[in-house]
Amino acid sequence: MKDRLTTLLTRIAAANEAYHAKDAPIMSDADYDALRREVADLLAANPELGDPTELEQVGAPPASGFAKITHIVPMLSLDNVFSPEDFAEFCARIRRFLGLDTSPLHFVAEPKIDGLSISLTYEHHKFTHAATRGDGTQGEDVTRNLLTMDCFPRKLPPNAPSRIEIRGEVYMTKHDFLALNESQTRQFANPRNAAAGSLRQLDAGITAQRKLSLFAYAQGDATSPVAATHWAYLQTLKDWGFDVNPLSQRISETGAAVFQASIGQARATLPYDIDGVVYKIDDIALQTRLGFVGRAPRWAIAWKFPAERATTMLEDIEIQVGRTGALTPRAKLTPVNVGGVLVQYATLHNEDEIARKDFCPGDVVELQRAGDVIPQLIRVVTPGPRHHPFAFPTHCPVCASLAVRDSDEAVRRCTGGLTCPAQIIERLIHFCSRGAFDIEGMGDKTVQEFYEAGLLKSAPDVFKLPSHEAEIATREGWGKLSAANLTAAIEARRSIALPRFIFALGIRRIGENNAKLLARHYGSYANWRTNMQAATEIGSDARLELGSISGVGPTIATDLAAFFAEPHNIATLDELAGLLTITDAPTAATSTSPLAGKTIVFTGTLSMARPEAKARAEALGAKVTESVSKKTDYVVVGEDAGSKAKKAIELGLVILTEAQFREMAELV
Repeated sequence: MKDRLTTLLTRIAAANEAYHAKDAPIMSDADYDALRREVADLLAANPELGDPTELEQVGAPPASGFAKITHIVPMLSLDNVFSPEDFAEFCARIRRFLGLDTSPLHFVAEPKIDGLSISLTYEHHKFTHAATRGDGTQGEDVTRNLLTMDCFPRKLPPNAPSRIEIRGEVYMTKHDFLALNESQTRQFANPRNAAAGSLRQLDAGITAQRKLSLFAYAQGDATSPVAATHWAYLQTLKDWGFDVNPLSQRISETGAAVFQASIGQARATLPYDIDGVVYKIDDIALQTRLGFVGRAPRWAIAWKFPAERATTMLEDIEIQVGRTGALTPRAKLTPVNVGGVLVQYATLHNEDEIARKDFCPGDVVELQRAGDVIPQLIRVVTPGPRHHPFAFPTHCPVCASLAVRDSDEAVRRCTGGLTCPAQIIERLIHFCSRGAFDIEGMGDKTVQEFYEAGLLKSAPDVFKLPSHEAEIATREGWGKLSAANLTAAIEARRSIALPRFIFALGIRRIGENNAKLLARHYGSYANWRTNMQAATEIGSDARLELGSISGVGPTIATDLAAFFAEPHNIATLDELAGLLTITDAPTAATSTSPLAGKTIVFTGTLSMARPEAKARAEALGAKVTESVSKKTDYVVVGEDAGSKAKKAIELGLVILTEAQFREMAELV
């Protein structure tokens, strides 16, 4: 039990550090609360384990580099609920504690801004200093940074308490977040991270360049009362010149679920991120009676939205053209935070998916991040006006060429080929990407820039860029050092292994795995090129051999043949070969294996699994194909062998029993 408790407390401490100190959450609120509940249950069932103070920690210790400020009244946190049942239990706990009857409680409901908590101290009605939450007791002194913001008053009126701590949330709007990410190389994951990173700068000049906002919503220490209710306190803050969230409302306990649903529905249209609603008992005298338990008040709760899903507006359906001409629909959304990431685009897969789920610009839609990575739309929540129903284009939106769809495919493709600028750019991006040539500095935006400037038109042009180094250095956003670094990165990639080279060409259906299969089968670039050109002839031995490679098959063979049948592609290959060193594919063969370099076909039923037999043969340097030809060295025949065994006999090939194969493969 003690080991489990230690593990849980370690994970909670790491989560606190990641969220509050590093602005980089490592788990959802629900997962964090689950850890804390498990600790509480362990301590309740095992009192001998003690009452660790770590469980009561709020936030994380102030970061180094900032002076520390002690909060007169600690900045504590809130417990969370995630359902109407949880909220009802929260209300029941309040009644039990106060000994109240069943009459409804009264709350102030405030959208929970996803930003950085802040405490502003005023003495003798003048603003004196500001601090982050820190560990709840001490925070970071960010006074100089906050003074660069114009969204709070520097003075309070004479009727304000002589000293008061006013709490609130510094945040960044979605619009300002997107503008910030567009303007710089470092990309923040979401507006909260951007707001926290901007405010917690050692150089206040950087903070001054960022657009930050502040909502005030709570009180810390005060030398005299401000109001009898929390609602009246918020109105007073507005009178003093603070921004208070205009969506806040006084509600009865019975109206909480309706308010939660309405805010959840409006969430997508708000200019800032929220991750739930905070419900606070309105009567401050009752708040005082209820007090605190551990790190949180008994009189307030945060009702969180589910982290993995969100609703937002489908603003438009954009069509992207890929390197193989595929027209892929993409949803442009009103930005919304999903699982800690601000999402502005989501996949729509294909035109059938759009039709099946009936998506149309103007709809309010629900989305999720599949595996917390790829955003995708789930359903229409509220249909829009639908004045212009969406129709999937029949022509390429970039080059206007006809877009056709084969009867056996869900994808529509542009027929423009390499006359289509979109396909050229996407192929160049793929050529420079990580799994291919992996050229540092040649990202999407750089490829686009150089293409539009006429510096890039085809793959060989990438390796001609060093001759334009002086010109690149004069371009906006570039300089001598960055241009020289790009040249060095390109020169470092003039030697490439055959599998990566094949993958880099961007041939349809040739991913990294298929590129490895081809490279392993043909060994060298020269041999691969020769055989691919020969395979353009239907019925040729080279075509049959290509289609019989285990894992390749006839469909991929057709795409490869189509690529090599295009004279422009052959010219590109030859030009690249003259600019590069393409090293042979690595082989697992050993000089002593009788299977090394041999082409093998398996047919019939074997006592060992077919994949196991193939894997063993390939591990010893053999090439495993699916069909028999004159180039086949061995045909391994099991029980009930059919046409392949018959053809092997007709061609006079060497036929092996499974036992003979096992002996050669050292499996006996």
